[in-house]
Amino acid sequence: MKEYYDRKAAEGTIAQDGWIKGGIDFLLEIDLDGFLQNIADLREGEGKKKLSHSFSLPNIGKQALKHSNSGKDANLLWDNAAFVFGLGEKGNLRLKSMIEAIDQWMGQTSDAGVLAVRSFLQRGLENRCHFDPALNHPEYGKIMQEGSAKISFRVLQTSYRAVFLSPEVASALERAEGTEDPNSWIGTCLVTGEQNTAVEATHPVIKGIRNAQPSGANIVSFNKDAFNSYSKTQSFNAPVSKVVASRYVKALNTLLDSPRQRLNIGDASVVFWAEKQSAFESDFSFFFQEPEKKDSDAETERVKSLFESVKTGAYAEDSGDTRFFILGLAPNIARISIRLWQVGTVSEFSAKIREYFDDFTIVKPPKEPEYYSVWRILVNIAVQDKSENIPSNLAGDFMRSILEGTPYPITLLQAVLRRIRSDTKYRVKPVRAALIKAYLNRYHRFYPDQRYKEVEWELDTNQMSVGYRLGRLFAVLEKIQEEANPGINATIGERFYGAAGTTPVTVFANLLRLKNHHLVKLESKGRVIYFERLLGEIMEHLKVFPAHLNLHEQGLFAIGYYHQRQAFFTTKKNVDLA
Repeated sequence: MKEYYDRKAAEGTIAQDGWIKGGIDFLLEIDLDGFLQNIADLREGEGKKKLSHSFSLPNIGKQALKHSNSGKDANLLWDNAAFVFGLGEKGNLRLKSMIEAIDQWMGQTSDAGVLAVRSFLQRGLENRCHFDPALNHPEYGKIMQEGSAKISFRVLQTSYRAVFLSPEVASALERAEGTEDPNSWIGTCLVTGEQNTAVEATHPVIKGIRNAQPSGANIVSFNKDAFNSYSKTQSFNAPVSKVVASRYVKALNTLLDSPRQRLNIGDASVVFWAEKQSAFESDFSFFFQEPEKKDSDAETERVKSLFESVKTGAYAEDSGDTRFFILGLAPNIARISIRLWQVGTVSEFSAKIREYFDDFTIVKPPKEPEYYSVWRILVNIAVQDKSENIPSNLAGDFMRSILEGTPYPITLLQAVLRRIRSDTKYRVKPVRAALIKAYLNRYHRFYPDQRYKEVEWELDTNQMSVGYRLGRLFAVLEKIQEEANPGINATIGERFYGAAGTTPVTVFANLLRLKNHHLVKLESKGRVIYFERLLGEIMEHLKVFPAHLNLHEQGLFAIGYYHQRQAFFTTKKNVDLA
């Protein structure tokens, strides 16, 4: 993470030490005496979704990311309206804190802009009526009174767009960064190995973790005595230098704020980056997230580019030796937990992702997506097909198996089989069949079994698995019933799939008897002959109906059922046979 900060700092795209990326909604335009002349609205966009204008802002402490609620930790020359105008029960404390921040960090300054801001705040502290032109502004007054708008200042007689852009402010922050607090705890940084360096007691907060505290949370945090050791308190138990703590949090917040370099997989927020700028870094999220409809063709092209990279051994124009990092974070009760951490090269990860897409290839209807995103796979095994019901650990385990090229978690197979049994309307969707195929084939690549024949992407009449053949048989019996009774309310698929796919002996004898009644109803003798031949071909290698199918055979049952159903709709000769 520190390396990513160094890379972005060299590019000039991340805030330097002493600064932090943040948004400003309004600039209060004041004169040299501290009187309001105008309010400049910097927000961008339309309607209620207006976004703050991004700046590098003075970062004099952790309150730039999260206030302590003490009212005494104002930012330097910018803050929310509650601090700038001294609103609420702690209004006086907040205003005094704004003034004290200027006095502490700017000292005996001669900067006209800074002095004008101090005058504006001091006048308001002495007489709140001084703020009335802002708080009662016909257009922005209500927003100001709410207290959450981010505000800074512009002094009209100076040349800087905002007061904090003055070189004197930058010099003050630079001096502060170079000054070591005599009360700091000195130790060895676990990240860089630097010795005798000032260690950060409490790390800045990380924002943007899905389902974590909106105000931010920490990876490194020791908030109870039981977590401490050797009389060390707070984050001295895991010493990281002040500089490195600030940099890694900035880097992580930058990644979490970037839609191109983060993914939401289940309850985990996954970020990723390369040691240098690369096309793979830009495209990585598209391999796993659900594409927007308008961009679906572009997503497909990215995946095709990934497959074409097999010829070169690297991804597109990238060097295959470029290191690539993947970090998955999930909320815990009091802090952020590391759910996933992977380090490899672009070449290694691209090969693993190609293998993942290969695993999931299967015959499917024309309107089905050509490639399945991780989200689409997981949501189709969640209760009611809702993303909030995706099992929390399953997403991380699935992602890890993709990136490591290891067998998919058995919990994935268990979940999809449960969902198929419970979903009486849709049963074996293409994505569910693809998941079972992927799980079984990858499992047997790692644990070879001479009796196992790899599942093909479409119907395989040479597949001798009992589960697969029973699935095909069940699909044929259902098809016969559907043709004999058009518009039937409940087919055998809706009523008996669960029992047929787990305890075949309990239902198949009865279903085969019912089949004879259905065949009699068919008007086309050619269809009767076709179905009888098909039943004979399937049952030729079925000696008995098993009392029970294990998990793998239950999966093969589902695929056999799916393959046979797809064959009915894709093979014209079956339909036209007379």
